[in-house]
Amino acid sequence: MLFTTLLLCAGFVDLSIAGYVIEDDYTPSTLFNMFDFFTGHDPTNGYVSYVDQATAQSTGLINTNNGAAYIGVDYTNVASGSGRASVRLTSKKSYNHGLVIADIAHMPGGICGTWPAFWMVGPDWPNSGEIDIFEGVNQQSQNDVTLHTNAGCSITNNGAFTGTLTTPNCDGNAPGQPNNAGCQIADSATNSYGAGFNANGGGVYATEWTSSAISVYFFPRGSIPSDIGSGNPNPAGWGKPLAQFQGGCDIDAHFQNQQIVFDTTFCGDWAGNVWSSSSCASKAPTCSAFVQNNPSAFKDAYWSVNSVKVYQSNGASSANVSVVLGSSSAAVSVSSAVVSTSSSSSAIVPSVTSLQAPPTTSTAPTATVMVTSAKPAPQTQTVSALGWGQFPSSGETQTLGLKPRSAKSRHERHLLQHRKRQGGGAAAAAAGMV
Repeated sequence: MLFTTLLLCAGFVDLSIAGYVIEDDYTPSTLFNMFDFFTGHDPTNGYVSYVDQATAQSTGLINTNNGAAYIGVDYTNVASGSGRASVRLTSKKSYNHGLVIADIAHMPGGICGTWPAFWMVGPDWPNSGEIDIFEGVNQQSQNDVTLHTNAGCSITNNGAFTGTLTTPNCDGNAPGQPNNAGCQIADSATNSYGAGFNANGGGVYATEWTSSAISVYFFPRGSIPSDIGSGNPNPAGWGKPLAQFQGGCDIDAHFQNQQIVFDTTFCGDWAGNVWSSSSCASKAPTCSAFVQNNPSAFKDAYWSVNSVKVYQSNGASSANVSVVLGSSSAAVSVSSAVVSTSSSSSAIVPSVTSLQAPPTTSTAPTATVMVTSAKPAPQTQTVSALGWGQFPSSGETQTLGLKPRSAKSRHERHLLQHRKRQGGGAAAAAAGMV
């Protein structure tokens, strides 16, 4: 725990410490160059032919014509060979932990024969794990969030998510579960997948991956948190996620080097296997027969991606803390940074970015604020909530019994004392702060 004593000019303080900074921004204009086009045999045995980038561009399967990344399938030709032409994208970069936020306006689901997914996967499946963020088959109307691992990873219903736990064991060979079912949490909202998702203009899927849990949030269009739009995401303020995976699973042992994937396959091990028991069975005797002979059915089987952003923790904690001091009221916006102390540990130092309605009194009461730090070592820090221009004037210092000094000089000396308390006196002296 980090104990920070704030010297405040009174009032109400809202301490908001954001913990994520942008690492990669996959915009429509850069997305196709930041992903590889997979052209091998579909690992899920789908009736599909994945094409390369040049082919995808020349046949209209990808474009950025409307300010979004369009990722479609062939909907004009009867399919032949290995199946209907489609695109599977895999990010060139892999990740360990992070916050992945995808703004998607349209997805290919809700159509018989389709099996679209937005997901992440490691290089050694299933040993390095798989995170299925946004996935379904045929005319499914709700999203399924699923993890796949080797043996030794299971999750519990801890009451911390809004979805329904359908299978708890992430091992593809878990006894008592269908083969390769994984651990799955299903959504009940009909705007989270397929036709309902598209009719609402899509939304945002945000996946937070830490050592303790993997959490997936869904925000429909019109209900997206403002901090996502501003580029300062703070999951601590988002409420319960749709899905949260934790319990009997060492997350770091089962999930490594995950790449981001968009794909649309057809039939295969899931959509094809459930065809005969689905509402699609009346359309054709088999899934492959329908996909092969009905190209126009897949005109709307496309992704429209506004952005994918990957954030990484800046080492600071995420917290919203309110402190009430006295009867005066002031609002202070606080940001944070990670600094090194002489003990080689890291500390979070809030800094004031704005002060509203400053009190008229020159008395500076103190408040002790506790926030959760990314580092476990307890520390005590004293930080001023005053900018140098807000320190008392020379007349005020005489009233308070202080020696007259310039406001800037007093602020510099204040910072020096603060740094000395953290073992930074030598560095401050070298910087001329004495």
